[in-house]
Amino acid sequence: MKVIVSDTGAAMSVAAASHAAAILRRVIADRGEVRVVAATAASQIGFQEALVREPGIVWSKVELFQLDEYVGLPPEHPARFERLLREHLVAPAGIERCHVIDSTDPDRSMRELQRAISTGPIDVAFLGIGENAHLAFNDPPADFVTRQPYLVVSLDDACRRQQVSEGWFARLDDVPRTAITMSITQMLAAREIVVVVPDARKAPAVRAAVEGDISPSVPASILRTHPKVTMFLDEAAAGGRGAELARIAASGDGMPRVLPGDSADR
Repeated sequence: MKVIVSDTGAAMSVAAASHAAAILRRVIADRGEVRVVAATAASQIGFQEALVREPGIVWSKVELFQLDEYVGLPPEHPARFERLLREHLVAPAGIERCHVIDSTDPDRSMRELQRAISTGPIDVAFLGIGENAHLAFNDPPADFVTRQPYLVVSLDDACRRQQVSEGWFARLDDVPRTAITMSITQMLAAREIVVVVPDARKAPAVRAAVEGDISPSVPASILRTHPKVTMFLDEAAAGGRGAELARIAASGDGMPRVLPGDSADR
């Protein structure tokens, strides 16, 4: 894993977008198209807006897959991830091939997404990390084993409280208790992964993911098993330890360790 730290969230977004754009341009030049997975959350908006501004990306050659979605939110709800994805990435970029999650019919939607995503490899996944170290909506303890591309999962209280603190919902009771999420194994199947994590409230999760044991109790720790992950942080998310975290990630001092008896099965 490579960790790149910027002074501010804005600078982090620009740096991550430059890196992501280079991947998109390279794959399109090599293969004529690129298949992408994109996270959608408050932490990703600045990155996505910066990515749209990057020159030389032939967006008509991009095929996009939505990462996750709440079950039960009406289409017009401001927290609905499909709406955010379309507003900040799909529409501004003019992406024509976009596979979104229909949470009104989870079983049908997951079948359709599985058919679509299985037609070829994913070239790059754009991810974030939650305050509880989740990847997408894979809250701890995450399933590191299932081969299903998409799952229906229950959201833990820490995840749901984060949505309230970010202002998407007025009360905890308003936050859906279930969601559709891409599985850990499907995310790790991407050829490259770009992780974008701003904000001091994410610092404990970042530290656990980079330095701690690889464990379902810290879902983002599994990223250290992938050969091509670049994590972009602002200094706040790095907990004021940006240079040290970058060194640890580059040197492998945070060696992959799975706790004895810490099964990935739920």
